[in-house]
Amino acid sequence: MFFRQIRNALLLSFALSFAVPPQIEAQTKKKTTASARKKAPARRTGRRPVRRNARPRGPVVPAVRYSITRSAEDLKATLGSLTARVQSGTFGIMVISLTRGDTLFANNAGVRMMPASTLKLLTSAIAFERLGPNYQFSTDALRDGEVSADGTLNGNLYIRGDGDPALSGKFLPGGSGAPMSRLAEMVAAQGIKRITGSVIGDASGFDAQKIPEGWLTRYLQASYAARVSALSLNENLVAVAVSPGAPGRPANVTLEPSTSSIPLVNAVRTVGGGGASLGFRKRSDGTIEARGAIGSRSGTRKYVYIVEDPASFTTGAFNDALKARGITIDGAIRVGNTPADAKKVASLLSPPLASMVAVMNRESINHYAELIFRNAARGPKRDVQGSAANARSLLRSFFASTIKTDSASLYFADGSGLSTLNRITPRAMTQMLGYSHRASWGPWLHSSLPVAGDSELLRRRMRNTPAEGNLHAKTGTTNDVIALAGYVTAANGEVIAFTFLYNGRDRWSAKAMIDVMSETLA
Repeated sequence: MFFRQIRNALLLSFALSFAVPPQIEAQTKKKTTASARKKAPARRTGRRPVRRNARPRGPVVPAVRYSITRSAEDLKATLGSLTARVQSGTFGIMVISLTRGDTLFANNAGVRMMPASTLKLLTSAIAFERLGPNYQFSTDALRDGEVSADGTLNGNLYIRGDGDPALSGKFLPGGSGAPMSRLAEMVAAQGIKRITGSVIGDASGFDAQKIPEGWLTRYLQASYAARVSALSLNENLVAVAVSPGAPGRPANVTLEPSTSSIPLVNAVRTVGGGGASLGFRKRSDGTIEARGAIGSRSGTRKYVYIVEDPASFTTGAFNDALKARGITIDGAIRVGNTPADAKKVASLLSPPLASMVAVMNRESINHYAELIFRNAARGPKRDVQGSAANARSLLRSFFASTIKTDSASLYFADGSGLSTLNRITPRAMTQMLGYSHRASWGPWLHSSLPVAGDSELLRRRMRNTPAEGNLHAKTGTTNDVIALAGYVTAANGEVIAFTFLYNGRDRWSAKAMIDVMSETLA
């Protein structure tokens, strides 16, 4: 025990001495859009000057494991001492025993604070509570006319979105265009060979708000701030792929996934060598221009853009997939509502909700969270419009009636935690964790969380400590927030729920303290 304490003290001192400011946590798959590439560090991190010589006041307190031989008073003294060593900002903490039901430690537990991505815990909980872990989304193809004997659909074909986060190559083999290819294959299997009308995208399941309130302008060209729509594809990102042709000839420039709704101008030439000098510009009408040169020995270069109109983007991709299956389309691509009497042609079902929540929490994908947040508001009957406002009302009701906590001071502007307007208290967050632990769907939430020293966002944290492989928690990081909330089992077998929320500029010191406090609980 003595040597472990000394080791933790040294590690903490080292971390505080050589601190560097963290990047915004949005998702572990960090793509930077082409328009943001030149100033990527500023847009992706929103960094501001911070003190690099921050030191804790007084001697560092090493992690002391909470066990049957350590009293609750010892734990309170240790955690209180660690909290005091963060020089500025507000530290909100709530630690409860789920085994006994009592509070082990509280500091600013009733203060309203920004939660960053720990808000995804609430999105997970309300989705499981409202929809269930086995719920599936359904993206449907429907027709408003009859199909003649020769395979002609005399009317329009609709693609109706259900806010499915899984419409990407992450869950279906075959790349980013795989979902639309699969749905088009189903349509072709119904004998449709020609469509006399249009291909129409229906995104009416959600309201028209594509950018949640409180998302800062500097975030909006980064992949973690993708637009929100009930009809979404590939996390609403499109890649411009450039590969060399024959020397002296135009390069090959394509969109992934292929979509007729985004015009593409190819002004890239193939030259000798293996390098590339490429430039991209998005016009006001949405056209993407690719210019420059690429070497004949160069590999494929890809540049990712945010899709501003997800419904049109997805409809265009569906249109291209239908044509690739040999279906002739006489009409245009547009967005509209599906008639009530339209007949279903095919449906593409998502994996179970629990699978998508696991990806959302482990990789902290904001786009998944926003879609799931709104779908929780819609409910299993899909009889309520999916909107942030309706989801916010649902969450506040959930806290008031189910969690039995005061919801008046809580505010949820989005489902991902990216908004600067979100507010929750450490007490409310921890009470929600306690309820989730007792709920029938609790094991799905627990297993969806990153594991200390083992997976995703916690892979490099708390390694070679009692927390490794034991602590399951959701991280949160933005410009002014460091957070961690979840579960850990103490040395005496006691199950603990905890919330650590820090709001302020001394983020790196706070992060180091959070890790040591977490190790103390394990």
